[in-house]
Amino acid sequence: MRRTVRKSWNIFSTGIINIVVMLFSLFCVFPFVWMLYSSFKTEQEFMLNIISLPSSLYVDNFVNAIRISRMDIYVWNSMFNSIITVVLITICSFIVGYFISRFSFKGRRIIFLMFVAGMLIPVHSLLVPLFIQYRMIGMLDNRFTLLPVYFAFGMPIAIFLMDSFIGGIPIELEEAAMIDGSSLPRTMFTIIMPLCRPVIATITILSFMNAWNEFPFALVLLRDTALRTIPIGLRAFQGAHTSNYTQFMAGMVIALLPVILIYVLFYKKIIVGMSAGAIKG
Repeated sequence: MRRTVRKSWNIFSTGIINIVVMLFSLFCVFPFVWMLYSSFKTEQEFMLNIISLPSSLYVDNFVNAIRISRMDIYVWNSMFNSIITVVLITICSFIVGYFISRFSFKGRRIIFLMFVAGMLIPVHSLLVPLFIQYRMIGMLDNRFTLLPVYFAFGMPIAIFLMDSFIGGIPIELEEAAMIDGSSLPRTMFTIIMPLCRPVIATITILSFMNAWNEFPFALVLLRDTALRTIPIGLRAFQGAHTSNYTQFMAGMVIALLPVILIYVLFYKKIIVGMSAGAIKG
């Protein structure tokens, strides 16, 4: 009797937990689904009922978002900054992480701690000093204005993850390669780097999302409309007294597509990369 009651209680508690998890998942997914189908509604439909499904697919919201609101320019600017940032951070963090992980030299621990300390600095506290420096050296409103900022703020976490992951790779692989006559650069980029694909995928996603979604520095350091990024461009849908919500939804869908694509391509490796960074060997 006691065993039957315990079994029934286990089934009941498992069912309750599953229902709670399903409801939580629904609450997480619904905002994106609501934004997606709302982007196909007319402004009148949206104002009458913000929850209802569209009566027909109104694609003019996307056309107007691209033609009138210049979303194509904002997407190109964000893509330019994000891709170059990802490439620079990936290559440089791999090189720095490899040397910190594999070589013992004077000041090695201090250099590593300096990079780790970079993760503790509130980046927005540097907004005003950076603006003053950029104005003094004439770097405002430039195609490359945001790249040094994104690179500098993305390097600490990337080096931390890369150092932790490389530390878990057996050093015997490199020793065997050197015995066979492989040079250090060849060993790094043809043997070790392919093994770092999980952490590279993690760094790619984190760096891309940080650069793609960054708002304050892009707002302060760029004043030229032709150089604005997507987070700044989305403000164009909201005026002082009116807002075009359906076009705003269409603009957000356009802004989310590259991020979703990047995540779909690398999601299988991000858990491995983050797990390697969480445990310092």
